Amino acid sequence: MDIVYRPLDIANVHHFQQIKKLIDADLSEPYSIYVYRYFLNQWPELVYLAFDAADPVLPIGCIICKMEPHRACRMRGYIGMLAVESSYRGRGIAKRLVTKVIEIMQREKCDEIMLETEVENSAALNLYEQFGFIRMKRMFRYYLNEGDAFKLILPLTNKSCIRSTFLAMNST
Repeated sequence: MDIVYRPLDIANVHHFQQIKKLIDADLSEPYSIYVYRYFLNQWPELVYLAFDAADPVLPIGCIICKMEPHRACRMRGYIGMLAVESSYRGRGIAKRLVTKVIEIMQREKCDEIMLETEVENSAALNLYEQFGFIRMKRMFRYYLNEGDAFKLILPLTNKSCIRSTFLAMNST
């Protein structure tokens, strides 16, 4: 089975509807239309979709990210949402989607990439830790379902390993 990966076509309403369906089915809390639009309209280049080549119309996986300056001293990437339709899991689709956005963020000079994931989601933790993400802290009752989350970081440059306070002092 071949999987095709493509960036988001922001004008394709069907893609948006399927992305929302994938995310709503898998993530621990519902997102409003405004959250989706916040990511999709500002960082469409950081939204990738996976399609079954046999049916390349509806996405079977997606990753939604952003990147912006953090505290005026480093560029931070953020993985906001990642989902793969349950019948397609275990085929490396999530791994490929994460690889694509990490490569883009590296090209765009991100210093680090952050994300949160549920403490109970061992599959997600294993995936991200294979890329080198490090558990930074546990956030208790972080999600609406009162589940705990880990904040993870992937340092990409030395700047990521220096406290923002000291980076700001060096830039003046």
